[in-house]
This record gives sequence, structure tokens and C-alpha cells, in this order.
Amino acid sequence: MSTSESDLRVRFAPSPTGALHIGGARTALYNWLAARHSGGELVLRIEDTDLERSTPENVGQILDALRWLGLDWDEGPISQVGRAEAHSAALEQLLESGAAYRDSATADDVKAWKAEHGVDRGYRGSPSADGVGAVRLRVPDDGDTVVDDLIRGEVRFPNRSYDDFVIARGDGSVLYNFAVAVDDADMGITEVIRGDDHLSNTPKQLLVFEALGTDPPRYAHVPLLHGPDGKKLSKRHGAASVQELRDAGYLPEAIRNYIALLGWGPGDDETLLSTEDLVSRFRPEDVGKSSAVFDEKKLRWMNGRYMRDMPLDEYRTAVRAFVEAETSGRPLNESRFEFGCEIVQEKAQTLQEVWPLIRFLFEPPVQDEKAWRKVMKADADRVLTEVEAALFEVAASEDGPNADGFTSVAVETALEPLPEKLELGAGKVFQPIRVAITGTTISPGIFESVAALGREETLARIEIARLKLSSD
Repeated sequence: MSTSESDLRVRFAPSPTGALHIGGARTALYNWLAARHSGGELVLRIEDTDLERSTPENVGQILDALRWLGLDWDEGPISQVGRAEAHSAALEQLLESGAAYRDSATADDVKAWKAEHGVDRGYRGSPSADGVGAVRLRVPDDGDTVVDDLIRGEVRFPNRSYDDFVIARGDGSVLYNFAVAVDDADMGITEVIRGDDHLSNTPKQLLVFEALGTDPPRYAHVPLLHGPDGKKLSKRHGAASVQELRDAGYLPEAIRNYIALLGWGPGDDETLLSTEDLVSRFRPEDVGKSSAVFDEKKLRWMNGRYMRDMPLDEYRTAVRAFVEAETSGRPLNESRFEFGCEIVQEKAQTLQEVWPLIRFLFEPPVQDEKAWRKVMKADADRVLTEVEAALFEVAASEDGPNADGFTSVAVETALEPLPEKLELGAGKVFQPIRVAITGTTISPGIFESVAALGREETLARIEIARLKLSSD
């Protein structure tokens, strides 16, 4: 590294043109981990020069996503537009030193120059006689501009192939590569961790640093994320932004864990890493050179593991917001809700999946005709008759979530012998119960589900199912 660890200053510099996408979130996380690992600082800079798309609402979306992910910053947010005076001062410095010049050449003039000197040659202009025109930075004819990349190693760019590139328009408004270099210099950024789609910008920014007489930061260009089909990650691969993942019921700690491993690894086979582990182990130079694959199925698996490990009180709190959104906040039977969360914690992989699994505790069974046709076949009536009789024998008491004697253990004791008694497979006995009480073939464990629903409602739903079977 170019500095001692405690002096490290990194920056996350998103363009606020929409929601924070997964790739941007990973870049933010890598910068955050580098800063927290080293005891250095993270600067949040908003590159808001696209005035049409850089709205306050879009800036708000980025800040909201970072806060929800638990990624704080030490300085900022700093508006790039708000640094116009600093950009103008740096531009004037380069014009006065002769490192930059005003050039009134048109696109046709540049094309004609290259036709004369060779299309592989970068354009070299001359200062305009009247002192007007765009501002270009002088690029050397000889040698290479070298990016000493922490991930890719040394990458060389021949100066001969680069135009004297424009750093400011005729009206004095500066362009991206110039503004970024000035901002990084003024803010004392020591390392730039960003996507490798910016690698082609880096030689231009290094040339600006050289013209300013300022030491550049070290760069770490992270390969872009792809979808499972090998193509650049986009909406067609599922949730594309942090907010979409949040709305789908993912936990911020699971997202941090998963996206940290997209291109980086701790050097062993561990996949479930706490944020503290990530901070202690992460180094940008350990990021791989190949593109990583964002697979939402793998994120769902990891999220499910995190949900199962949550303390039950925290789990209920996290689930409640999603349940209230589904029920428009109407009051629910609290004991059923608490027990429902307990019995579904091992099954759901996102917070959004919880309500469909426990809905049967608060609403009538759903009308899933496909499930009915699949399960309620020849032996279903005989099965439900035996189930009904067995459940009638469960002793009434003050035990269980409904204080009616239906505990998971009591229900299991009553129902577990039925497959052998009826000489049927367990699925042919327990699936008709599941469809009768929930309407679907998917629920928490059947004994727990019956106990959660309770004696009165369970027996009533089984009776309704039997009546429907007899009328089919």
C-alpha cells in the first residue's frame, strides 16, 4: 500500500442517477471494509454533475441504501457540483503552467489532423489565437501511463494513442475525469477502489495528477458482477438494487456477507462471516481478477441461515413489519403470531416468505385447486376421518398456544401412529391435513401447524374438507 494503514483514505463516489445497484453496493462495502480494517477514513462523495438525473430523491435513495446496509462514512456526503470553485482554480493553474491550453478545433478538425498524422495517433492541438475554446490537457508523445493496480498488477497505456483530451468545455465547466482527479487530490484519497469499468478512465486521471504536481492514489479495479448466465448483471437476473432486496425481505447482514464474497474470499472455505470477521480479514489486493456471479438463489440460502440464527424476539420484530404490510396493519392474535414465527423460523429464507407460511393462522385456507386435486384423492376422506377422531382424543388443558391442549407434542403423539395404522405413506396422511387447514401443500411442520391453529379451528377445517370431498 502507498500509505501506512491508519493514514488510508478511501472514497465511495456514486452518481445519483437512480437506486443503488448491487454492484455499487459491493463497491461501497469494499471501501468501507478497507477503511474499517485499517482504521482509516471513508469519504462519501456524490458525483452529481448530471443535473437532470442527479435529483435530491436519487441522492436520498443512495443514502438510504447505505444506512440500511450499515455502511457509515467519516466525511460527507460531498457534492461534486458544490466544488465548482475548486475545479475552476485547478483549471486555471494548469492553463497558467502551460499543462493545458484552449483549443477551438472542431470534431472535423480533429478528424482531419488524424487523417494526416495517422489514425493510431492521439490528437495534438495548438492553443487558439483568440484564447477561446475547450480546454485540453497536454499528453506526452512518448512513454506509457502506468496504472499500478492492486488487483490487476501493472497496466500500461501508450501515451501516443491518447488525444490531448478535453478537461473543460468552452464555458469553463469541467469534465468528469478532471473533476474526479481534482477531488481525489484535494480530499487526500490514498486508494481508489472501484469497478473495472473505470479502468479506461484511470490513465487520464493519472495525467491530471501529474499535471497538478500531486501524487496519485493507488487503484484497485474490481471486476464487474455477472448474472448466472455469464452476462453483465441487470434486472433480468432478479432484484437489482439494495432497496429491491430490502423489500424482498433480505437482511442487511446477509447481504453484506454475500456480496463481500463476490470476488473476494478469506482464504478458507468459510462462507458465513460476521461483519467483524469481514472487517478483520478484508484487503482489496486479495480481490480476484475474474468476474464474480451474483446468484440470488445463493443469497436466499445465506439469508435463510441468518434468519434461523436470529434471536426469536429479533426475528419477530423483523417479520412484523412485513406481516403488517400484508394485513394493512390489522390486529392479529398475538399468541398465534408469536408461535407462528417460532415454527416457521427454520423454513422461511426471506422475511417476505413468512406471511404466506403463517397466513392460515389468521385467514381461511387459500383456494388452491391445484393443491386440492393433487392431494385430495382416493384415501383422503378415510385419512381425514381418522385424523379427526385422533385429534378429538387430545386432552383439553391450558397448554399450547391457544390454551386448549393442542401442543406440538400432544398433536404429534396423536397423529404419528396414523401412517402405520392406515398402511399409508406419511405424505398420504399428512398432506391431506395440510391442504385441509392451509389450502396449500406448503406450511411449517404439520404437528406445529395444527397446534398453532388450535383445536376448534383445526377440527372445523377438517370437517369442511371432508364435506367437500363427499360432494366432489
